[in-house]
Amino acid sequence: MITMGIDSGSAMTKAVLYDGEKIVACRMEPSGSSPGKVMRRLYEEMKTPDTCYVVATGYGRELLPEADKVITEITCHGAGAAYLYPDCEAVIDIGGQDSKVILLNDNGQVRDFLMNDKCAAGTGRFLEMTMVRVGSDIEVIDDFVKGAEPAVINSMCAVFAESEIIGLLAQETKPGDIVLGCINSICRRTAIFAQKLISGKTNVFFSGGLAQSEAIRKTLAGYLGVDEVKTHPMSQYNGAIGAAILGYQRALRKK
Repeated sequence: MITMGIDSGSAMTKAVLYDGEKIVACRMEPSGSSPGKVMRRLYEEMKTPDTCYVVATGYGRELLPEADKVITEITCHGAGAAYLYPDCEAVIDIGGQDSKVILLNDNGQVRDFLMNDKCAAGTGRFLEMTMVRVGSDIEVIDDFVKGAEPAVINSMCAVFAESEIIGLLAQETKPGDIVLGCINSICRRTAIFAQKLISGKTNVFFSGGLAQSEAIRKTLAGYLGVDEVKTHPMSQYNGAIGAAILGYQRALRKK
C-alpha cells in the first residue's frame, strides 16, 4: 500500500510516496503561475498502481480534485517533523511567503501554532530577492557569506529593506555583508516570533528550503539561544511527507 502527499507551496510544489515505513519517491517543481497544473502533473507522473490514498496540503491544496483528503499545512508539517526527527518538540518553517512555528506534544501531534503571513521581510522570498539584487543565487548562499561581517538592516518592511539594500550597494558595502545582514534580520525576527510559543524548548526542527543553509541554521540557533536547530536532508519535503503519512493512517482505518 502506497500513499501520496502533495504540498503546493507558494514557491515550490513537493510530492512524495510513502509505503508505511519509508519515503519511496519524491519530486519537487516550482509552483509557478499555475500551481494546480503542477500538482496534477506530479500526481499523474508519480502515481503507481499501489497508490491508494492521496492527501493535498499547502496554499494550493484545493486545486487537486483527485485528492482523497485535504489537510492544512500546519497539521502536515507537524506530522512530517515528527517522522524526520522523532524527538522534535517544536517546528520552525520559513517558507516562500510565510513562516510557521508549531508546538508538538509527546505523541508528535500539533499542540499549538503561530503563523506569520503578513510581512515578506521574514521569508525565503525576501532572501531570494536579496541574492538576485547582489548578482548571485540562493543555492550558493553559504559560500557567498563566508568570512562576511553582517551589515545592519533596520527596515522591518520588505519594500523598505530592499531600498536599504540598494543604498548599501551604492555605498560599496560588500555584497556578502549585505546578505549576512539579511540572514541576521530574518533569523532575529523569526526567533522573536517563535519564542512566544517555544521558549525553553531545545529539540527544535527547522524545515523548508532555507534549512539547507548552514549559515542560516547557525544564525537561527544563536537567536533562539539553543546549541543547534535540527534539520534533515528532506526537510524541504516536510509538508508533503506529513501529508503522505497522515494519508497512510487514514487508508489503514478505511481498510
